[in-house]
Amino acid sequence: MATPRYAWGIDIGNRALKAVRVSPGAEGLKIDDFDVVEHEQILSNSGDNRESLVSSALANFVQRHEMKGAPVALGVSGQASFARFIKLPPVEPKKIPEIVRFEAIQQIPFPLDEVEWSYQLFQDPQSPDVEVGIFAMRKELVNQHIKFFTDMGLNVQVVQMNPLAVYNAMYHDQRIKGTTMIIDLGAENTDLIIAEGETIWLRSIPIGGNNFTETLVKSFKLKWDKAEKLKREAATSKYGRQILQQMKPIFNDLVSEIQRSIGFYASTHREARIARVLALGGTFRLPGLQKYVQQNLQVDVHRIDRLGGGAPADARVATMFNENILSAVSAYGLAIQALDQARINSSLLPLKIRRERLWREKTKWFGAAAAVFVAAACVPIASVYWAHHNMDANRQIDQSNKDFYRTVNGYDGDWDSKVENAGAPDRTRAANFQSLLQGRDLQPVLITDITNAVPRPAPELLGNDPKKMGPREQRKIIRIDRINEEYKDDMTPILAMTDQQFGDMGIQGAQPEPDSGGGGGGRGGRGQFFGRGRMYTPPPTATPDQSGAAAVKQRGFVIEVVCTTPNAGGAGFVVETLRPRLLAMQPSNAQVNYVVKKVIVPSSTQLASDPTLQQQQSGGTAAYQGGNVYGRGRRGYNPEPVVPTTTPVEEFNPLQDPATKEDMSKDYKVIVRIAVLLDVPPATPGNTGGNQVAQSNP
Repeated sequence: MATPRYAWGIDIGNRALKAVRVSPGAEGLKIDDFDVVEHEQILSNSGDNRESLVSSALANFVQRHEMKGAPVALGVSGQASFARFIKLPPVEPKKIPEIVRFEAIQQIPFPLDEVEWSYQLFQDPQSPDVEVGIFAMRKELVNQHIKFFTDMGLNVQVVQMNPLAVYNAMYHDQRIKGTTMIIDLGAENTDLIIAEGETIWLRSIPIGGNNFTETLVKSFKLKWDKAEKLKREAATSKYGRQILQQMKPIFNDLVSEIQRSIGFYASTHREARIARVLALGGTFRLPGLQKYVQQNLQVDVHRIDRLGGGAPADARVATMFNENILSAVSAYGLAIQALDQARINSSLLPLKIRRERLWREKTKWFGAAAAVFVAAACVPIASVYWAHHNMDANRQIDQSNKDFYRTVNGYDGDWDSKVENAGAPDRTRAANFQSLLQGRDLQPVLITDITNAVPRPAPELLGNDPKKMGPREQRKIIRIDRINEEYKDDMTPILAMTDQQFGDMGIQGAQPEPDSGGGGGGRGGRGQFFGRGRMYTPPPTATPDQSGAAAVKQRGFVIEVVCTTPNAGGAGFVVETLRPRLLAMQPSNAQVNYVVKKVIVPSSTQLASDPTLQQQQSGGTAAYQGGNVYGRGRRGYNPEPVVPTTTPVEEFNPLQDPATKEDMSKDYKVIVRIAVLLDVPPATPGNTGGNQVAQSNP
């Protein structure tokens, strides 16, 4: 298919329609036209008028420009779509589509017949690993977006997520160097794209320019239009300082979410370090925002002030383009993909439209093909006529033809049974192998989130010098010694318990022998993280109740966290510090869905009164072969006595801090018990009891 003379990329944003026309030239792609059509009202505040506003903006755009059937790529919001990145197991290339479809069924939170979905493979030539990006959007939303364009007679050939379009633009312009983060600060949400080598990672944050405007509306008691104008003119207003002061909390929230996203990415890509940040979006015109982000991230932030395609030749259009360049990057990337020159070429364009377009492109060849077909058909027709003419004269030929016909039918049946269905057992085995990965992220995420809920000690408490750490009983340190967990098929009876009953219940896997604590570590301390409780299992099948209706069980975990603290407040200090953090805990991985329902402290004991530690202390060191470094042998193992040597062995004291050599007898061992509920339904206006899982990591 010949390359089109030009293509349009159109991004319909909350405030305006942005369109970029790109055409191929001798030195590469060039931008030769641009337009911005502002909505009469911000879409997020328009209610039922949203569709009419979008249609009006498109009508104005089409009236201003000659389209002539040019290819059009339209962008859809990353917040309204779905993206997931998965590493594939080693398989033959021809089996990748089948594996990807299986993963799509598992990952996309809707039936496949209700979504438009596509995928893109990412592979570094230097690595055998293959990563796949799966992208999806509800069919009703895709069709609604496309209808705006088709009603205007536009030739839609690509439907792409705006974050991927932004990545295509920056990749084409060679702005991706090292590990690069792109921050696209839009009106309703902020898209974060982290690109490293041949792979990318996406997350959409529900903070955008509208949040800054809403702050000014509430602070200065203004109407939305006046607050929006005040925000845009903050750089030149004599009240600029007061305006920025009122918006500072939103600055803080935005930077906090960006830092959280970087932290999650670093936890899954341990060798990665963000080398540079690219800033996009009209909101970055706010004075001081770029500098504020740079100071807090400690990474150079570059605001995009030009694109590789240059500016339109028309001076008036070029001026308008340069004024809106921060919000035109997505449309630029869409136009690049419409010209088949994008790094990511996945599209959410419905299959029906793609087939119709392919059919139209091949129509011109049908006439010639039909003529050839008619000519070729005449030969076998004449042959059949001649065979029938001679059949009466020779019955043997007729019988031979019938035998041949039966043989051919037999071959046809063999094809169905032995060829087309030959791979069914292999596909079943592949599906079974993939099912083994179900729930693989659940327990590590729970352990990580609980650990991260423990507040980090002050810097002076991270050393081993008691003089610098202050009195032991005043140190604000909580150290996790052990985490025990037990999976429950149904948490309903447990959630109905009183705190006393919940604290008294036993938990399988909880052991009476805590590791000896240390006062110098704090959050970084580690004990036996996994108890011997039952592991994660797939969701149980709903069983009918007495009324005949299906009673769906609520799965979950009962988790017991054994921790120590030198603080004189003991259990009170742990409750005051740790309990609010645990109750507010959110999943750090979008593939995991849980909510903390209950947190109690059933027991607290000073280490001097701990019978287990007293038994260890009275038993001495018993440093023998086969025991561990703390002097306790493996359970059920009777070691041979150690032959005395002349080298003295330091006796292990479980009540002595191994880091600071201080007495720990007045430290407290505190047990925290947590009820965690899985499979929480997304939050809706009528259902606010659960956590809504984010569309993308974290």
